[in-house]
Amino acid sequence: MSCPHNNYREMEESIHTDFKEDMSYADYLCLDQVLQAQQPLSTQHDEMLFITIHQSSELWLKLAGHELSEAVSNIKNADFGHAFKVISRVKQIFIQLTQSWNILSTLTPVDYLKFRDALGHSSGFQSYSYRKLEFLLGNKNAKLLKVHQSNEAVYQDLNQVLHQPSLYDEVIKVLAKQGLQIDETVLARDFSQPYQKNNSVLKAWIEVYKNDEEYFQLYELAEKLVDIEDAFQQWRFKHMYTVQRIIGNKMGTGGSSGVSFLKKALDISFFPELFELRTHL
Repeated sequence: MSCPHNNYREMEESIHTDFKEDMSYADYLCLDQVLQAQQPLSTQHDEMLFITIHQSSELWLKLAGHELSEAVSNIKNADFGHAFKVISRVKQIFIQLTQSWNILSTLTPVDYLKFRDALGHSSGFQSYSYRKLEFLLGNKNAKLLKVHQSNEAVYQDLNQVLHQPSLYDEVIKVLAKQGLQIDETVLARDFSQPYQKNNSVLKAWIEVYKNDEEYFQLYELAEKLVDIEDAFQQWRFKHMYTVQRIIGNKMGTGGSSGVSFLKKALDISFFPELFELRTHL
């Protein structure tokens, strides 16, 4: 005869319960502010889903930017071990972000239209964390700063990142330091401009891949960058497809053409030579 299952877990005596004078979990994470930040502007049930998905995505984007800033510093200081760890983390963040679109996809077009007007002209295009992330990865565009002019602190931070070398710019400098021939026009370029594919960089990467044992650290770094772009593009695609599923070809709330505008981003590569070199191997 089996013993009846006791579906109960006793609270252990050692568990701390008095937080009148001690910092709690909620205190440490500022949960009062975080959990009060969901303020729907309509009475529609699904608006809470929409807000929560986008707020949580902003936190992940902020973390990705935090990690990529560290990766830029690591590469600049030739600290490749830490750079590899951080870049691997960024890849996992993008995978997490991609998964969030699956949750938002449960929002039907009819239900979204019930509260879409409450958004006004607000749009993910105005995301400060996303813009910073793209700048860190090398997709520079000074015109996009106009969207952030109303917030001086954000504007100045983005303007600073715009003019600094991106992650890939720092990696290309490493190629040159390793004795690979890189055009001076690439090394001394205006970093506020989007990166353009360069033949000397392509030849350098081909040399690395054909001599992977000699340049193994650079070879591994290159594959880590490909991991980032792969994961980022999957996130971009899932974003575009989710928007298409919910609003079709309507204009975006921020004034963009919507899906067609998002599709154009899929043609932008952060590390173009790393994909082209595969054709030449």
